[in-house]
Amino acid sequence: MNQSVGAIASNLFRVRQSIAEVAHTCAGSSDAIRLIAVSKGHQTSAVAAAIAAGQKYFGENTSQEALTKIPHFQNQGLEWHFIGHLQTNKAKFIPGNFSWLHSLDNLDLARKLSRRAQEVSANINILIEVNVTRDPKKHGIASDALPDFIEQLLKENLPALSLRGLMTIGPHAAPENEIRGCFAKLRELRDECRKRYALPDFTELSMGMSGDYVEAVKEGATMLRVGTAIFGERDY
Repeated sequence: MNQSVGAIASNLFRVRQSIAEVAHTCAGSSDAIRLIAVSKGHQTSAVAAAIAAGQKYFGENTSQEALTKIPHFQNQGLEWHFIGHLQTNKAKFIPGNFSWLHSLDNLDLARKLSRRAQEVSANINILIEVNVTRDPKKHGIASDALPDFIEQLLKENLPALSLRGLMTIGPHAAPENEIRGCFAKLRELRDECRKRYALPDFTELSMGMSGDYVEAVKEGATMLRVGTAIFGERDY
């Protein structure tokens, strides 16, 4: 169901206010948190309404849908994040269209992204997706396989890719302590890897969506992927 311009603006205000309040109670600042408005399943008019309300960061899950939207908003200072699972054969669509990829989970994909990024003189900020909950229905690398994966990536020395942090999807409809435990584990993994591999820019934690972004802020998220709470239910 498409929301009105006013509804999207007030939803954004409410979500931002909530993030600021939670960050403040955790003795932090919401200034360091990127709120990514997930526009998957929503029309360009909804994106335009969010831009009018001051939103600059947008997330899309499929290259096919994203490439129908992104050209409408050239030169508006937006930052596009690819947050869905990316098949290797779609890697060519990311460089030049997206500044960030949140879902790297295999080496072949990294190689193809690097090659394409060099071809179009682009740089991509990369987050590795970690399946912290070991959910067989989710994509991502197992927590205990992460160190080996980072070692392989660094050994390959892939140009045009900047390794910036980790992403995860929290457990669905779980109690707060379970959700926070998942997000805390991702934070610990980031801190360990940053130190172990001397990666000063490995600072990002993409975690938290419409149903659990409050818990994510409490555990130190730097990126929140929020769709429904901003745009309403998707109209398929």
